[in-house]
Amino acid sequence: MSFKPSYNYITASDFAKAWREQNSKPSQKGWTVIDVRDDDFEGGHIKGCRNIPSTQFPDQVEKLVEELKNAKSVLFHCSLSQARGPKAARIYKETREDAIQAGKIDSKQEQNVTVLREGFSNFGALYKNEEDLVEDYDEESWKYR
Repeated sequence: MSFKPSYNYITASDFAKAWREQNSKPSQKGWTVIDVRDDDFEGGHIKGCRNIPSTQFPDQVEKLVEELKNAKSVLFHCSLSQARGPKAARIYKETREDAIQAGKIDSKQEQNVTVLREGFSNFGALYKNEEDLVEDYDEESWKYR
């Protein structure tokens, strides 16, 4: 038996391309970015992301599912996307499925739940100088991580 997560992964380069396409067309609302880093959020982040620390995520997930019920794609990530980001994506997806079963969300409203492969550590290193993708990047913060 093999394990298949209920979410997809996307590489930094593929996400950068999709994020730029979305932001070049204001009428196109495709991606919502949820950054679940805790104290390590300081030092830079994807421009336009929403920070919900992993320690607070379980208490906020039902509200988040309701707020994002019409979003086409939701991207989760943490620093490396090895634990906190994938866990948040799984919890979000399960909570969304429960809301669909309870009739709170239209089951016809499809949503892509995705995790950023290698997290912000990789994304930030690649795109730290590109203001349309990364903001508040602080090189000093990353020297000790």
